[in-house]
Amino acid sequence: MLIAGKLVQVIEARTSRLQALSKCIASRNHCQTVPVPVVLPPHDVFISHRGPDTRRNIAGLLHDHLLRRGHRPFIDYRNLKAGDKLSEKIDTAVRDCKVGVLVFSPRYCESSYCLQELALLMEYKKRVIPILYNVKPSQLRVGDISNGPCVLETELERFSRALEEAKNIVGLRFDSSRGYWSEFLQSASDAIIEQIGQSF
Repeated sequence: MLIAGKLVQVIEARTSRLQALSKCIASRNHCQTVPVPVVLPPHDVFISHRGPDTRRNIAGLLHDHLLRRGHRPFIDYRNLKAGDKLSEKIDTAVRDCKVGVLVFSPRYCESSYCLQELALLMEYKKRVIPILYNVKPSQLRVGDISNGPCVLETELERFSRALEEAKNIVGLRFDSSRGYWSEFLQSASDAIIEQIGQSF
């Protein structure tokens, strides 16, 4: 009888300890935060360019260079698919990017699509790197827009404001008749990657 009584006491003590331990574990699990996976936007760099001027040279090469270095650049002719809503896709890509690259070419300002991208980058307050490709800042003016839909006067004023703002940002220059492509692509990529790092 004495042994049975002791055995009951030992079992009760162990049960009590197990209950206390399970309460402790339960309270710790309750207080701990469950790690939530970080979902990165599909693009960290948005490249704005006028396709006929730069698709097959500076803009396309810069896109590929950034891709090889592990980044996620957006450029229209590589990232847009049949059936995509153009304005919606562009707006999302600009909104989600860390850095905008403005590849200013001699006919950049003739495209309402380019000017729309420029205005969005400025309005979203994105970090921007202008690249002057075979053009001087004084040659960049919003005037006759020959590419894209008809543009209202208010839109022209919006584009002009964005362009003037972009012209006041220190950028990079490249003259294709004198410059070295490999050196330029390296330095441009370095500048873009540095800006991505600062955006965090």
